[in-house]
Amino acid sequence: MSLLSRLLRPRGDDHAALRPLWHRVVEIAREKAWYADGGAADTVAGRFDIITLVLALILLRMERDTALIPPSVRLTELFVTDMDGQLRQSGVGDLMVGKHIGKLMGVLGGRLGAFREALAEPDDATLVGAVTRNVTLLPGADPTAVASLARILAQQLDATPAEALLAGSIDR
Repeated sequence: MSLLSRLLRPRGDDHAALRPLWHRVVEIAREKAWYADGGAADTVAGRFDIITLVLALILLRMERDTALIPPSVRLTELFVTDMDGQLRQSGVGDLMVGKHIGKLMGVLGGRLGAFREALAEPDDATLVGAVTRNVTLLPGADPTAVASLARILAQQLDATPAEALLAGSIDR
């Protein structure tokens, strides 16, 4: 077990309680609409981009409710734990996993900032720009479609009560 995995391993039931939400993040990111309708590339990079988009939208919803801040930190830890496992399965060695995780966390942080700013705007121009910069799209795909799906998801998350969100009960 790597040092990072040991530091971020589940404490008590903290991660167990958030696993349904993490699984819901991945389920939403796997919805065909992102790929068939939105034009996101159905590749490792494209799927990672949509997972981080969905996770960023959920974390932004959680940060607006101060009671959800500690669970949002644990949800981020689940992201790290899952990415650690994915990297190891893809053959990344112990010595390089931490470096890759650092980059992935930087990517997530950048996307949080980009989508926070974009969703604060009433029109979708900034959101389309954020999608263009942060989502791997198929050649010729229009980023407006992914931006529209992201705006709809953000609105659905805003309408989701905190308890339901933590339980992974996000209606689509």
